[in-house]
Amino acid sequence: MGNKLRFGIIGCGKIAPRHAAEISRVGILAGVCDIIPERADQLAQQFQTRAFYTITGFLAAQPYDVIAICTPNGLHALHSISCLQAYAHVLCEKPLATSAADAAAMMEAATIAGKKLFVVKSTRYNPALIALKAMLDNNQLGTIFNFQLNCFWNRPNAYYNSSWKGDAQLDGGILFTQFSHYIDALLWLLNDRIQTVAGFRHNFTHRETIDFEDNGIASIKMEKGTIGGINWSINSYRKNMEVSLTLIAEHGSIKIDGEYMNHVAYQLTAETGIPLITEAGEPNDYGFYKGSMSNHDKVYDNLLIALENDQHPFSHAIDGLKTVEAIQQIYDAMPLA
Repeated sequence: MGNKLRFGIIGCGKIAPRHAAEISRVGILAGVCDIIPERADQLAQQFQTRAFYTITGFLAAQPYDVIAICTPNGLHALHSISCLQAYAHVLCEKPLATSAADAAAMMEAATIAGKKLFVVKSTRYNPALIALKAMLDNNQLGTIFNFQLNCFWNRPNAYYNSSWKGDAQLDGGILFTQFSHYIDALLWLLNDRIQTVAGFRHNFTHRETIDFEDNGIASIKMEKGTIGGINWSINSYRKNMEVSLTLIAEHGSIKIDGEYMNHVAYQLTAETGIPLITEAGEPNDYGFYKGSMSNHDKVYDNLLIALENDQHPFSHAIDGLKTVEAIQQIYDAMPLA
């Protein structure tokens, strides 16, 4: 692209500086917006741009080529649609929405505006997952019989104090806020959808701070016949311990683990293929807790390509919709105990 793109950010919370840094590297950060003036002012001052306190003012002040949505999950649809209607492309933080209906409305707005709607799927850039995806796409593992996805992190009650997180409408649940990247990775790797679900959800230690489960376990059958399970918790003692995916297949067994699905535990395959590579990257650090693997540099590098090339493999709204549908399907099948 000859001229640098003009970007905006709506939502100046914890992930916003990561977006601002990458935007400053690849384009121009033309403005930031947050209903909490101090947050908007702080981010604007840090990255030498304009601060706005209402979306109406933010959108009316100037045109934007791309707007990053970094607001609470339950507001993604409202804010994305407003930006699309202002004729800006949108890069929405995960999850795309907290319901399939909202996600579909966002996609319809993008179509009407003739603009592109993307969703952040940064875990897809972990080298081990890239190599595993190539193996699966080339059918090197044959039939996938079984999978096990474990997500064990620590989120103390203090994490939810004075926050939108934990609210049923704004958050949606820990599969949306903490683990949607890994649900996406499962669906992306297997190129499959969930057929049936059974399992349990329970809130053991966060009853005063969150409206949903802090632990869950699901037995799943995929449409292509693969069976497996998802086991998740935010009660891991003191720290994040594990996000792992194990595949048991016709021609191999593979496990990727680590705190953020970035370490190769084992790989035994019948065919010689690309060895999976452990990634040494750092997670997003928010002080007393850490988030998912930080690959936003790769997100923005690929965003620029995808804006010009519709065939470039980047996470479009349809990928976000698939993840939202899967999480909604899991939650609908497993009432909170």
